[in-house]
Amino acid sequence: MAVVLILVLVVVGSVLFHVLSPWWWTPIASNWSYIDNTLVITFWITGIVFVAVISFMAYCVFRFRHRPGNRAHYEPENRRLELLLASGTAVGVAAMLAPGLIVWNQFITVPADAASVEVVSQQWLWSFRLPGADGKLGRAETRDVTSDNPLGVDKNDPTGLDDIIVEGGELHLPIGKPVHILLRSVDVLHDFYVPEFRAKMDMIPGMVTYFWLTPTRTGTFEILCAELCGIGHPQMRGTVVVDEDADYQTWLGQQQTFTQLTASSGEPPPAN
Repeated sequence: MAVVLILVLVVVGSVLFHVLSPWWWTPIASNWSYIDNTLVITFWITGIVFVAVISFMAYCVFRFRHRPGNRAHYEPENRRLELLLASGTAVGVAAMLAPGLIVWNQFITVPADAASVEVVSQQWLWSFRLPGADGKLGRAETRDVTSDNPLGVDKNDPTGLDDIIVEGGELHLPIGKPVHILLRSVDVLHDFYVPEFRAKMDMIPGMVTYFWLTPTRTGTFEILCAELCGIGHPQMRGTVVVDEDADYQTWLGQQQTFTQLTASSGEPPPAN
């Protein structure tokens, strides 16, 4: 009976911990409420299965406990039970997979009107690059990274000369407009994660990964690295500021282009 009581307490305690827990998601600040909905569906399905399985175990321990004089009757096969379990498992797996696949399809389908923003990570800071007046990001390669060109922008690509470079850890985005986030790492594996945006993606050296989002409320949100990238990992913090359009344009006008930064560093101007 002690085992039965322990199993019942595990079920009751787990449910109460989930219901009464003060820890939950931060208020969402992007269009990805679909991700929250998918997680809630998964919680419900796995929670119901957890309660059912542990409760069934408690019932079996109680129902088939040892009693003097009782003997077990061997029944090696129960087709009805096997069919029920197989069908229930299939339905549960499909119910968990389907919402995730739908969200993933939305996650990787970037709107045609999304503005591109490049996020570059390295131990242990964030930098950013935005298109200039031509609306295009120039080419960039890790092999071109130097102390005077930390993002590795190709100096021979004219589309990159007016790119806006934001060194440091603060990126501004306009509210209500879709943004195509291009992710690049120049050293080790990192992960760009803003909890309020929900969306996140690994940054893999030698690759350009991406996701997209639409900021839905103004505010200042912390950027975290969600991969263990080295001894300075906990200090790899940055900030995303979501502005009204007028404030965003003011901030954008205060940033320097790649050509301006190159000139201020004393390097010869890039070839046109």
